[in-house]
Amino acid sequence: MTGAQRAAILLLTLGEQDAAEVLKHLSARDVQAVGTAMASLTNVSREQVELVLSRLNDDMGRHTSLGVGTEEYIRKILVNALGESKAGGLIDRILLGRSSKGLESLKWMESRAIAEMISQEHPQIIALVLAHLEPDQAAEVIGYLPPRTRSDAVMRIATLDGVQPHALNELDEIMERQFSGNTKKLKSATVGGLKAAANILNAMETTRENELMAAIRTHDAGLSGRIEELMFVFEDLGDLDDRSMQTLLREVPTARLVTALKGAEPGVREKIFANMSKRAADMLRDDLEVSGPVRLSEVDAAQKEVLGIARKLADSGQINLSGTGDELVA
Repeated sequence: MTGAQRAAILLLTLGEQDAAEVLKHLSARDVQAVGTAMASLTNVSREQVELVLSRLNDDMGRHTSLGVGTEEYIRKILVNALGESKAGGLIDRILLGRSSKGLESLKWMESRAIAEMISQEHPQIIALVLAHLEPDQAAEVIGYLPPRTRSDAVMRIATLDGVQPHALNELDEIMERQFSGNTKKLKSATVGGLKAAANILNAMETTRENELMAAIRTHDAGLSGRIEELMFVFEDLGDLDDRSMQTLLREVPTARLVTALKGAEPGVREKIFANMSKRAADMLRDDLEVSGPVRLSEVDAAQKEVLGIARKLADSGQINLSGTGDELVA
């Protein structure tokens, strides 16, 4: 990427107000170059955003002489720009992942490379590695594994329980030797389980998710049933309480919401409209009416994105996915 493209991506992550403040300090030539780059950007990947922000952090670390804690600055600016839920995982991967080794270093690798590295390992090792990745990354890695390995890996993740710390330390050391360097010993043995398996399946493309669930159901109907109980699908958004829905809608980009609603049940649409202002709901209805046909794969991807935001909000305690809000007591 050129410098103008990197600057464009950074400004797009900041939001209108903060981006405008930055542009005030640029020359007319620079504003024109960055503006042109912003207008031409399409389909910016998560990896590109992470690269830009990581490079910004490194540059600030080299050039600042004001005693400013660059990590704290990056943390604050990301939270202000993206919100706590969206920024959380990105902060960890940019600020904590730079020097991590062993299992944590896998989070910085391409999914295909991880799959190639672990595909010949024992199935239990594969399950442990996948359980340490973020659900969306684990879902991608599974897609690159041999078909016969996929369902077995998900079932093993679902049945992981009480892994001994020394076993995790040994696995971390094996990964560490492949990258060299030092790493801290793992302290937590909480890994895998039914919820982890459900989250990974939720992050998959629907067709692959259905294939894996069918395979798991064939091997163990009881296990597949317990996983399905924990899976949260787009139609379940209709069961959110109003406060949770309003919190979720504040985090979802309008364009992605329009695409996701293309394939939504009427009940889900009405639930969303009911938790918007009349003006916002009318605008959303208009956007849905004037937007043309959308590929099913694009709708599925948008719905998965909305569900991912919902799960992160739920994990941070900001919304309740159970369908009922907290009870009030006198």
